[in-house]
Amino acid sequence: MEQRRMGRTGAPVSSLTLGTRAVAGVAAHDPSAGVTLVLEALTRGVTSVDVSDADGAGLAETAVGAAIAGRREDVFLSVRFGAPVDHDPAHRGNGRRWMFRAVERSLQRLGTDVIDLYQPALPDPATSLDETLDALADLVAQGKIRAFGIPGFPAEELVEAQWLRSGSKSATATHVPYSVLTRTAERTVFPIARRFGLGVLAGAPLAGGWLAGTYRAGTVQPRSPHVDEHPDAYDIGAPRNRRKLEVADRLGRLADDSGFTVSELAVAFALTHPDVSSVVIGPRTVSHVDAYVQASEIVLDDGLLDAIDAIVAPGTHVLERDTGFALPALSRERLRGRTPVGAGPNRR
Repeated sequence: MEQRRMGRTGAPVSSLTLGTRAVAGVAAHDPSAGVTLVLEALTRGVTSVDVSDADGAGLAETAVGAAIAGRREDVFLSVRFGAPVDHDPAHRGNGRRWMFRAVERSLQRLGTDVIDLYQPALPDPATSLDETLDALADLVAQGKIRAFGIPGFPAEELVEAQWLRSGSKSATATHVPYSVLTRTAERTVFPIARRFGLGVLAGAPLAGGWLAGTYRAGTVQPRSPHVDEHPDAYDIGAPRNRRKLEVADRLGRLADDSGFTVSELAVAFALTHPDVSSVVIGPRTVSHVDAYVQASEIVLDDGLLDAIDAIVAPGTHVLERDTGFALPALSRERLRGRTPVGAGPNRR
């Protein structure tokens, strides 16, 4: 598998990075199967792992830790924190207090002394970016992490982060959703990443399953764990999803004509962009791993890329909600200049 570099740090990463949300689901039913899934990915040349401490409330980290024991130096380990890990509101967010507890928990579960890349899973409007960056820089100084990043949404925070901190204690990476259905990063995040030498982990290349090949015109409602968890987002009969179904079907026909599967086309597309360091995949089975690896070896020619551009224009997206964290500036209250109910004494 192709080896790339994680931005200006120069750290080697495989073109595919193993995401662990699905690993957590497997491990919840059979811990040994979760470990095996990680091992099989490593065996096939996937040397980069991106795990969230919220995946299975630590189950994913435990599985990864068991799998990389004895081969830690061969694996680029990226950990995301800040997403809720349980029902305690103090166990989340990007503040120093929780971050310092979270990193210790992750180090213990992963069985390692240092994390290669540590970054918030989500933006945290309740915590100043300055505090988050200072705390992350302190973790670098303490030797608990080698580098840190911040989410790529909203993109202006990437610029602010570089302005707040510079030199060796600045963010060196970001992660952002990127697929044929969600190309917004080409206009927002990628130019900034290139300007500052940030590594980019591109997530959700299959758009949460919409580009897995089952969403085609005239088919019945596909079933999957994603559908069960967020039925409204996958309801093919919902008016707001009709455009996604139409695009998925057009991409399916393009893939058919090109001799690829839709998922192969989608993964190869995400890997094509020169600013992407690695594409995060979420296999649930070993056969899924094999399919992703096969897709990573496909090179799309200009004619096929032009055909994709004609379906979804560069720098655009099909649905705003798929681009990442919901922007506060686009909330109903902010757009209308009103204070949300319960926000304070001046509510209207």
